[in-house]
Amino acid sequence: MRNIAIVVDTNSGIKHGEFEDVYVVPMPFMIDGEEYFEDVNLTQEEFYKKLEEDAQISTSQPSIAQVVELWEKLLKKYQQIIHIPMSSALSQTCETAKNFARDYKGKILVVDNKRISVTLKQSALDALKMIDQGKTGEEILDYLEKTKFDSSIYIMVSTLKYLKKGGRVTPAAAAIGTLLKIKPVLQIQGGKLDSFAKVMNEKVGRTKMIEAVKKDIETRFKDYRDRKELQLAVAYTNCKEKAEDFANQIRSEIPDIDLEYVEPLSLSISCHIGSGALAMAVSRIVKK
Repeated sequence: MRNIAIVVDTNSGIKHGEFEDVYVVPMPFMIDGEEYFEDVNLTQEEFYKKLEEDAQISTSQPSIAQVVELWEKLLKKYQQIIHIPMSSALSQTCETAKNFARDYKGKILVVDNKRISVTLKQSALDALKMIDQGKTGEEILDYLEKTKFDSSIYIMVSTLKYLKKGGRVTPAAAAIGTLLKIKPVLQIQGGKLDSFAKVMNEKVGRTKMIEAVKKDIETRFKDYRDRKELQLAVAYTNCKEKAEDFANQIRSEIPDIDLEYVEPLSLSISCHIGSGALAMAVSRIVKK
Protein backbone atom coordinates (compact mmCIF):
# COMPACT_ATOMS: atom_id res chain seq x y z
CA MET A 1 0.00 0.00 0.00
CA ARG A 2 1.36 3.43 -0.94
CA ASN A 3 1.88 5.89 1.91
CA ILE A 4 1.91 8.94 -0.39
CA ALA A 5 -1.20 10.26 -2.17
CA ILE A 6 -1.20 12.25 -5.42
CA VAL A 7 -3.61 15.16 -5.84
CA VAL A 8 -4.22 16.79 -9.24
CA ASP A 9 -7.00 18.91 -10.69
CA THR A 10 -9.28 18.10 -13.62
CA ASN A 11 -6.92 20.02 -15.94
CA SER A 12 -4.84 16.82 -15.92
CA GLY A 13 -7.60 14.94 -17.73
CA ILE A 14 -7.57 12.32 -14.97
CA LYS A 15 -11.02 11.15 -13.94
CA HIS A 16 -12.20 10.57 -10.38
CA GLY A 17 -11.21 7.04 -9.36
CA GLU A 18 -9.22 6.38 -12.55
CA PHE A 19 -5.98 5.55 -10.71
CA GLU A 20 -5.53 4.18 -7.22
CA ASP A 21 -4.09 6.77 -4.78
CA VAL A 22 -4.68 9.65 -7.23
CA TYR A 23 -7.31 12.20 -6.19
CA VAL A 24 -8.84 14.90 -8.37
CA VAL A 25 -9.91 18.46 -7.49
CA PRO A 26 -12.67 19.62 -9.89
CA MET A 27 -11.99 22.93 -11.64
CA PRO A 28 -14.81 25.49 -11.39
CA PHE A 29 -16.34 27.42 -14.29
CA MET A 30 -18.69 30.37 -14.31
CA ILE A 31 -21.23 30.01 -17.14
CA ASP A 32 -23.75 32.83 -17.52
CA GLY A 33 -23.35 33.65 -13.85
CA GLU A 34 -23.71 30.08 -12.54
CA GLU A 35 -20.92 27.99 -11.08
CA TYR A 36 -20.18 24.56 -12.55
CA PHE A 37 -17.51 21.97 -11.77
CA GLU A 38 -15.81 19.88 -14.42
CA ASP A 39 -16.80 16.19 -14.19
CA VAL A 40 -19.18 16.95 -11.30
CA ASN A 41 -22.11 18.88 -12.80
CA LEU A 42 -20.53 19.79 -16.14
CA THR A 43 -19.68 17.19 -18.79
CA GLN A 44 -17.52 17.78 -21.87
CA GLU A 45 -20.63 17.60 -24.06
CA GLU A 46 -22.52 20.15 -21.97
CA PHE A 47 -19.53 22.47 -21.94
CA TYR A 48 -19.17 22.52 -25.75
CA LYS A 49 -22.90 23.01 -26.19
CA LYS A 50 -22.79 26.10 -23.98
CA LEU A 51 -19.64 27.31 -25.76
CA GLU A 52 -21.34 27.05 -29.15
CA GLU A 53 -24.35 28.90 -27.76
CA ASP A 54 -22.04 31.85 -26.94
CA ALA A 55 -22.57 31.53 -23.21
CA GLN A 56 -20.34 33.72 -21.06
CA ILE A 57 -17.71 31.30 -19.77
CA SER A 58 -14.83 32.03 -17.42
CA THR A 59 -12.53 29.82 -15.39
CA SER A 60 -11.74 30.14 -11.70
CA GLN A 61 -9.58 28.62 -8.98
CA PRO A 62 -10.92 25.79 -6.85
CA SER A 63 -11.96 26.91 -3.39
CA ILE A 64 -8.93 26.59 -1.11
CA ALA A 65 -11.32 25.40 1.60
CA GLN A 66 -12.29 22.50 -0.67
CA VAL A 67 -8.62 21.67 -1.33
CA VAL A 68 -7.69 21.83 2.36
CA GLU A 69 -10.68 19.63 3.23
CA LEU A 70 -9.38 17.01 0.79
CA TRP A 71 -5.86 17.28 2.24
CA GLU A 72 -7.17 16.80 5.79
CA LYS A 73 -9.17 13.75 4.74
CA LEU A 74 -6.22 12.16 2.93
CA LEU A 75 -3.77 12.77 5.78
CA LYS A 76 -5.85 10.40 7.91
CA LYS A 77 -4.87 7.65 5.47
CA TYR A 78 -1.51 8.75 4.00
CA GLN A 79 1.71 10.07 5.52
CA GLN A 80 2.28 12.64 2.78
CA ILE A 81 0.54 14.27 -0.20
CA ILE A 82 2.08 15.38 -3.49
CA HIS A 83 -0.19 18.03 -4.96
CA ILE A 84 0.37 18.77 -8.68
CA PRO A 85 -1.90 21.62 -9.84
CA MET A 86 -2.05 23.10 -13.34
CA SER A 87 0.93 25.22 -14.40
CA SER A 88 1.49 28.44 -12.45
CA ALA A 89 1.93 30.15 -15.84
CA LEU A 90 -1.80 29.66 -16.48
CA SER A 91 -3.36 30.07 -13.03
CA GLN A 92 -2.76 31.27 -9.46
CA THR A 93 -3.95 27.87 -8.21
CA CYS A 94 -0.40 26.60 -7.64
CA GLU A 95 0.76 29.63 -5.65
CA THR A 96 -2.37 29.56 -3.48
CA ALA A 97 -1.83 25.86 -2.69
CA LYS A 98 1.84 26.47 -1.85
CA ASN A 99 0.93 29.22 0.60
CA PHE A 100 -1.50 26.98 2.50
CA ALA A 101 0.76 23.91 2.35
CA ARG A 102 3.39 25.69 4.48
CA ASP A 103 1.23 25.09 7.56
CA TYR A 104 1.56 21.32 7.11
CA LYS A 105 5.29 21.08 7.90
CA GLY A 106 6.29 19.00 4.88
CA LYS A 107 3.25 16.72 4.80
CA ILE A 108 1.89 18.56 1.74
CA LEU A 109 4.34 19.00 -1.15
CA VAL A 110 3.03 21.30 -3.91
CA VAL A 111 4.74 20.80 -7.28
CA ASP A 112 4.93 23.49 -9.95
CA ASN A 113 6.07 21.45 -12.92
CA LYS A 114 4.60 23.82 -15.57
CA ARG A 115 2.34 21.25 -17.23
CA ILE A 116 -1.31 20.85 -18.18
CA SER A 117 -3.56 18.28 -19.88
CA VAL A 118 -1.86 15.06 -21.06
CA THR A 119 1.59 16.22 -19.93
CA LEU A 120 0.25 16.92 -16.42
CA LYS A 121 -1.35 13.48 -16.39
CA GLN A 122 2.03 12.01 -17.25
CA SER A 123 3.58 13.81 -14.27
CA ALA A 124 1.02 12.25 -11.93
CA LEU A 125 1.70 8.78 -13.34
CA ASP A 126 5.45 9.38 -13.06
CA ALA A 127 4.94 10.28 -9.40
CA LEU A 128 3.12 6.97 -8.85
CA LYS A 129 5.98 5.07 -10.48
CA MET A 130 8.49 6.83 -8.24
CA ILE A 131 6.48 6.02 -5.11
CA ASP A 132 6.50 2.36 -6.16
CA GLN A 133 10.28 2.63 -6.68
CA GLY A 134 10.63 3.71 -3.05
CA LYS A 135 11.35 7.39 -3.68
CA THR A 136 10.50 9.89 -0.96
CA GLY A 137 8.03 12.71 -1.46
CA GLU A 138 10.90 15.19 -1.48
CA GLU A 139 12.74 13.23 -4.18
CA ILE A 140 9.59 13.15 -6.32
CA LEU A 141 9.03 16.90 -5.86
CA ASP A 142 12.64 17.57 -6.84
CA TYR A 143 12.40 15.39 -9.98
CA LEU A 144 9.10 16.86 -11.18
CA GLU A 145 10.34 20.41 -10.79
CA LYS A 146 13.73 19.70 -12.38
CA THR A 147 11.99 18.16 -15.41
CA LYS A 148 9.22 20.77 -15.66
CA PHE A 149 10.37 22.04 -19.06
CA ASP A 150 10.84 18.54 -20.52
CA SER A 151 7.58 18.53 -22.47
CA SER A 152 5.94 20.26 -25.43
CA ILE A 153 2.36 20.59 -26.66
CA TYR A 154 1.39 21.85 -30.14
CA ILE A 155 -2.27 22.70 -30.80
CA MET A 156 -3.99 23.38 -34.14
CA VAL A 157 -7.09 25.52 -33.68
CA SER A 158 -10.04 25.17 -36.06
CA THR A 159 -11.55 28.61 -35.36
CA LEU A 160 -10.24 32.03 -34.38
CA LYS A 161 -13.49 32.97 -32.64
CA TYR A 162 -12.42 32.14 -29.10
CA LEU A 163 -8.89 33.49 -29.43
CA LYS A 164 -10.51 36.75 -30.51
CA LYS A 165 -12.89 36.71 -27.53
CA GLY A 166 -9.94 36.15 -25.20
CA GLY A 167 -7.98 39.01 -26.73
CA ARG A 168 -5.22 36.80 -28.11
CA VAL A 169 -5.86 38.02 -31.66
CA THR A 170 -7.42 41.32 -32.73
CA PRO A 171 -10.90 41.33 -34.32
CA ALA A 172 -9.36 42.50 -37.62
CA ALA A 173 -6.76 39.71 -37.64
CA ALA A 174 -9.47 37.18 -36.76
CA ALA A 175 -11.67 38.40 -39.62
CA ILE A 176 -8.82 38.17 -42.13
CA GLY A 177 -7.79 34.77 -40.80
CA THR A 178 -11.35 33.46 -41.05
CA LEU A 179 -11.70 34.81 -44.59
CA LEU A 180 -8.44 33.16 -45.67
CA LYS A 181 -9.28 29.98 -43.70
CA ILE A 182 -6.06 30.27 -41.73
CA LYS A 183 -5.62 27.81 -38.86
CA PRO A 184 -3.20 28.89 -36.15
CA VAL A 185 -0.91 26.34 -34.52
CA LEU A 186 -0.19 27.22 -30.90
CA GLN A 187 2.40 25.83 -28.52
CA ILE A 188 2.61 25.27 -24.78
CA GLN A 189 6.16 25.35 -23.46
CA GLY A 190 6.43 25.71 -19.70
CA GLY A 191 2.72 26.29 -19.38
CA LYS A 192 2.41 29.38 -21.58
CA LEU A 193 0.07 29.33 -24.59
CA ASP A 194 1.84 31.08 -27.49
CA SER A 195 1.64 31.32 -31.27
CA PHE A 196 3.78 28.84 -33.20
CA ALA A 197 2.69 28.85 -36.87
CA LYS A 198 -0.16 29.59 -39.29
CA VAL A 199 -1.36 26.99 -41.79
CA MET A 200 -3.98 26.90 -44.55
CA ASN A 201 -5.56 23.53 -43.82
CA GLU A 202 -5.68 20.67 -41.35
CA LYS A 203 -3.39 18.38 -43.35
CA VAL A 204 -0.59 20.96 -43.33
CA GLY A 205 -1.24 21.66 -39.64
CA ARG A 206 -0.84 18.00 -38.71
CA THR A 207 2.43 17.85 -40.65
CA LYS A 208 3.66 21.04 -38.97
CA MET A 209 2.97 19.64 -35.48
CA ILE A 210 4.66 16.31 -36.24
CA GLU A 211 7.69 18.13 -37.63
CA ALA A 212 7.86 20.33 -34.52
CA VAL A 213 7.79 17.34 -32.19
CA LYS A 214 10.39 15.51 -34.30
CA LYS A 215 12.64 18.55 -33.99
CA ASP A 216 12.17 18.60 -30.20
CA ILE A 217 13.01 14.90 -30.07
CA GLU A 218 16.19 15.34 -32.12
CA THR A 219 17.37 18.44 -30.24
CA ARG A 220 16.07 19.25 -26.75
CA PHE A 221 15.05 15.69 -25.94
CA LYS A 222 17.69 13.69 -27.83
CA ASP A 223 19.23 12.17 -24.70
CA TYR A 224 15.81 11.15 -23.40
CA ARG A 225 14.99 9.48 -26.71
CA ASP A 226 18.24 7.52 -26.56
CA ARG A 227 17.32 6.37 -23.04
CA LYS A 228 13.71 5.61 -24.06
CA GLU A 229 12.35 8.21 -21.65
CA LEU A 230 9.84 9.85 -24.01
CA GLN A 231 6.09 9.46 -24.41
CA LEU A 232 3.80 10.87 -27.12
CA ALA A 233 0.14 11.79 -26.71
CA VAL A 234 -2.72 13.33 -28.67
CA ALA A 235 -5.35 15.64 -27.21
CA TYR A 236 -8.40 17.21 -28.80
CA THR A 237 -11.47 19.35 -28.27
CA ASN A 238 -14.74 17.71 -29.28
CA CYS A 239 -13.34 15.76 -32.29
CA LYS A 240 -12.44 12.28 -31.06
CA GLU A 241 -12.48 10.51 -34.46
CA LYS A 242 -10.08 13.07 -35.96
CA ALA A 243 -7.84 12.67 -32.93
CA GLU A 244 -7.72 8.87 -33.29
CA ASP A 245 -6.82 9.25 -36.97
CA PHE A 246 -4.11 11.80 -36.09
CA ALA A 247 -2.71 9.40 -33.48
CA ASN A 248 -2.42 6.64 -36.08
CA GLN A 249 -0.61 9.03 -38.42
CA ILE A 250 1.86 9.91 -35.65
CA ARG A 251 2.46 6.25 -34.80
CA SER A 252 3.38 5.58 -38.43
CA GLU A 253 5.76 8.55 -38.61
CA ILE A 254 7.37 8.20 -35.17
CA PRO A 255 7.15 4.43 -34.62
CA ASP A 256 9.88 4.11 -31.99
CA ILE A 257 8.16 6.22 -29.29
CA ASP A 258 4.98 5.01 -27.57
CA LEU A 259 1.76 6.96 -28.02
CA GLU A 260 -0.69 5.73 -25.37
CA TYR A 261 -3.05 8.62 -24.70
CA VAL A 262 -5.68 10.12 -26.99
CA GLU A 263 -7.67 12.30 -24.64
CA PRO A 264 -9.73 15.51 -24.44
CA LEU A 265 -7.89 18.73 -23.73
CA SER A 266 -8.63 20.30 -20.38
CA LEU A 267 -11.68 22.56 -20.43
CA SER A 268 -9.56 25.42 -19.08
CA ILE A 269 -7.74 25.42 -22.43
CA SER A 270 -10.82 24.49 -24.46
CA CYS A 271 -12.72 27.62 -23.45
CA HIS A 272 -9.96 29.68 -25.12
CA ILE A 273 -9.71 27.68 -28.37
CA GLY A 274 -13.15 26.12 -28.99
CA SER A 275 -14.17 22.86 -30.66
CA GLY A 276 -12.28 20.96 -33.32
CA ALA A 277 -8.73 21.55 -32.05
CA LEU A 278 -6.07 18.85 -32.39
CA ALA A 279 -2.97 18.70 -30.21
CA MET A 280 0.19 16.64 -30.09
CA ALA A 281 2.41 16.32 -27.02
CA VAL A 282 5.78 14.86 -26.12
CA SER A 283 6.90 14.38 -22.53
CA ARG A 284 9.86 13.00 -20.67
CA ILE A 285 8.74 10.08 -18.50
CA VAL A 286 10.02 7.96 -15.64
CA LYS A 287 10.80 4.44 -16.78
CA LYS A 288 9.36 1.52 -14.83
